[in-house]
Amino acid sequence: MSAPATTAAAARPLSPWEFWGRVLVVPYLFIFVVFVLYPVCYGLWLARDPQNYVKLAEDPVFFRTAVNTVVFLLVAVNLKMVIALALSGFFLHTRWWIKVLSVLFILPWAVPSIPTILSVRFMLNPEWGVINMTYFRLTGLDGPNWLNDPTLALTFSMLMHIWKSLPFWTLIMLAGRMAIPAEQYEAASVDGASRWQKFRFITWPSMRGLYLTSTLLSMIWTLGDFNSVYLLTGGGPADLTHVLATLGIRYLRLDQIELAMASIVVALPLVLPLVWFMMKRLSK
Repeated sequence: MSAPATTAAAARPLSPWEFWGRVLVVPYLFIFVVFVLYPVCYGLWLARDPQNYVKLAEDPVFFRTAVNTVVFLLVAVNLKMVIALALSGFFLHTRWWIKVLSVLFILPWAVPSIPTILSVRFMLNPEWGVINMTYFRLTGLDGPNWLNDPTLALTFSMLMHIWKSLPFWTLIMLAGRMAIPAEQYEAASVDGASRWQKFRFITWPSMRGLYLTSTLLSMIWTLGDFNSVYLLTGGGPADLTHVLATLGIRYLRLDQIELAMASIVVALPLVLPLVWFMMKRLSK
């Protein structure tokens, strides 16, 4: 009886909901294959030749780019997360002016990247930028060419990244703080705990998992941050501020598409460990 019943259940015709549900999934599968799976596979196929990685390693720009990428990840991401954790405690207060300020604080994350970053680039222009014009009026001296110095240019790129994405991570940290029961802080106040002791023994233990997971996720996203560097410096001066997310454009301009794809593939040793650690934390 069980075998015929199983066969009959398997041969049961699809209901209209099931049929149209499967039909409507087909366009999404088609889009995924054409616009996601095919480009990735084609890029890996172009980068398959080991000679591409030999040429990449021999290019001094690539070594500088790898160093820039590591510096960008370690400095910009960690500084951003520390500031976000501190600001989340500030925005936790319920004063009316803090609520107004929080709306203004969200704007950098909400507005498009292209006009905001380009506006900062115009402000840093050495001839007619508002920063050097103000500096000249105050001191009577010409200001520096901010984006012509590799260290300054990369620093401003990191500051742009922090300024642009800081509101999002501050909201994440704020949500984590709001999930902590207020009774714990009240009990700590009764015991005479200071603000630092409350943070050390209540806030940080409760938010440590969220903070570390957010840091890993931010590093993964930052590896693909193209706008903060390319829109502000274009990889210059002399290709000294490129990161792995922007290096491929340089090779595309030189009509070296295989090296462009290889420069993307070499980022996988950085991405995959971060993804593995994040998924391991989430699985717990």
